[in-house]
Amino acid sequence: MRVAHRAAAALLASGLTVTGCSSASSADREHLTVFAAASLQESFDEIGAAFRTQHPDCDVTFNYGGSSTLAQQIVQGAPADVFATASATTMKTATSAGAVGAPVTFATNTMELVVPPANPGHITALADLTRPGTKLALCQPDVPCGAASRTVLAKASVTTKPVTLEADVKSVLTKVRLGEVDAGLVYVTDARAAGTAVTSIPVPAGQNATTTYPIGVVTATTNQALAQDFQAFVTSADGQKVLAAHGFDRPCPDTIAPPGRWQSSPWSGWRCWPCRWWHCSSGRRGRTWARCWPGMTSGPRWA
Repeated sequence: MRVAHRAAAALLASGLTVTGCSSASSADREHLTVFAAASLQESFDEIGAAFRTQHPDCDVTFNYGGSSTLAQQIVQGAPADVFATASATTMKTATSAGAVGAPVTFATNTMELVVPPANPGHITALADLTRPGTKLALCQPDVPCGAASRTVLAKASVTTKPVTLEADVKSVLTKVRLGEVDAGLVYVTDARAAGTAVTSIPVPAGQNATTTYPIGVVTATTNQALAQDFQAFVTSADGQKVLAAHGFDRPCPDTIAPPGRWQSSPWSGWRCWPCRWWHCSSGRRGRTWARCWPGMTSGPRWA
């Protein structure tokens, strides 16, 4: 997308990260603008650096923010080439409007409770959030981390009123890190990125919520090939390795083998055996055929 760098910067909101590609003159370089969920910042910055080694004549601009806000901006014509969001629901906002092409799920994430290092609220579990005077920060309900947080609280049968609702997960993390609240619910990946700035308290698996991360090419892009290359890089083995290093889980591939056939998934080396459905997160059997599974070269042969 040949958008002047300063023009794009003026149009994009906070969370802007620019990755330069080479010493070539600006007239000879291509420009790619990626709108991505705030929780992807650390991993996508690293992916962008790796991507530019394969595309030495490009500039990659990342605009990070709340997924729902970014989706609306794209629908309204904001200059973007690729959109990566933290939920299928927010991606549907863009695809239903025809603003983004067919998306591919490239990662999943779960939630974690975080508190300031000194833990002034003496929080050790979700149930402690119900104590009077406990200050809790959550994401706004219309963004993926907000929806996931409410799922976690509902599963834990915890009823509490947050003192602040933030636009994205990084803002929740900041409130906790600065000690402005006693606790916050954030993604596992953001808790990991914060390091010792916060103390993490795991959410039990039965009470946790999983969110999926789809990525798609913006239909209005004038740099279709480069946008598709970036999407392919994110879902490639190299991209997945970076995401895993930042704490993201690999998603279940959507490819299902037809009866009587093997079928390769979009991820190299994954194959499906047409017998029963393989539940990627728990290994439970279902009623149709097998879904792809990492390393599955001879699928489960159930009767």
